[in-house]
Amino acid sequence: MSAERIRIIPADDAPHVLVVDDDRRLRDLLSRFLGEHGYRVTSAGDALQARRKIEGFAFDCLILDVMMPGENGFDLARFVRQSSAVPILMLTARTDASDRVRGLEIGADDYLAKPFEPRELLLRLNNIQKRNTVAEVTLEPDVVRFGPFRFRAERGELRRDDELVRITERERDILAILAARAGETVPREELSGGSDFNERTVDVQINRLRRKIEDDPSNPLHLQTVRGVGYRLLVDR
Repeated sequence: MSAERIRIIPADDAPHVLVVDDDRRLRDLLSRFLGEHGYRVTSAGDALQARRKIEGFAFDCLILDVMMPGENGFDLARFVRQSSAVPILMLTARTDASDRVRGLEIGADDYLAKPFEPRELLLRLNNIQKRNTVAEVTLEPDVVRFGPFRFRAERGELRRDDELVRITERERDILAILAARAGETVPREELSGGSDFNERTVDVQINRLRRKIEDDPSNPLHLQTVRGVGYRLLVDR
């Protein structure tokens, strides 16, 4: 009897990585390799696909190829950094040091030149995850930070820098739910505050909260809409 390769399925709470590269063979290789080493992997062939994935999922790390047709990896990383601190690992076939500096200036966490050994990428990815975990542990455990704001869930207290921001009880409840699941999409039903679900009421509360925490409520950076599903709160790492 011939031996069959056992497919390892990562746990639902395994770190979730988005691989963005126009080389399908490389995407498939990394998806399989990282999956065998405990990661959940989603892939995209270009920046447009990646933006759609980012809108619908909360990722623990992005692996972005620099040289892609259309929008390149630098532009995509710059777009991500406008609203998220998710770790970014850049890939490039070019060895120009200026490219590496450019990626790091945009906010990339690490840089890897092609061709590379999958094991090296895995080590770099593991190190990024470890650094991120340490950073989260050193923060105040009950405090969620986004931009200049700090929300202390236990007290239901929202501050902008050192100034207390007045919020209603419903706004406090919604913010507590979103903060407890920071980065994740929370359906409107879970934000309704009771069994009588009213989508319009939730949207009104969200809009009021945005006017208190967003510089431009019509183009929110922290409290974002996930179309057709609900909302998510993007927090600082």
